Amino acid sequence: MSQTCQTAQAPLSELEKSIDTIIDVFHQYSRREGDKDTLTRAEMKLLLEKQLANYLRHVKNQSSLDQIFKDLDTNKNQQLSFGEVMMLIVRVTIATHEHLHFCEDKQGHQHEHQHQHHH
Repeated sequence: MSQTCQTAQAPLSELEKSIDTIIDVFHQYSRREGDKDTLTRAEMKLLLEKQLANYLRHVKNQSSLDQIFKDLDTNKNQQLSFGEVMMLIVRVTIATHEHLHFCEDKQGHQHEHQHQHHH
């Protein structure tokens, strides 16, 4: 399912594998209905519930799914392109990174959501 266009490439790095995974996951959901390279509101809802449930909690002022969709749909065509969805993934990634540091700072105190991440 991953990109097979490259010939004789070196093994992918961890970060490159992560990028491939993001693209693959997007396509798993974008192909379900409508345009096969964009997400409808229903496809986005499914992707967020199945793929981002834990980390979405770290996004401050968690808006409703409708609000998230509206914010991301910058060209207002009721579809989310890969680039539009990446804006959310970037936001979630930054918020999660901040949350991990917050947990590390609190390590002396009992913090209920201790993530075991190798930094």
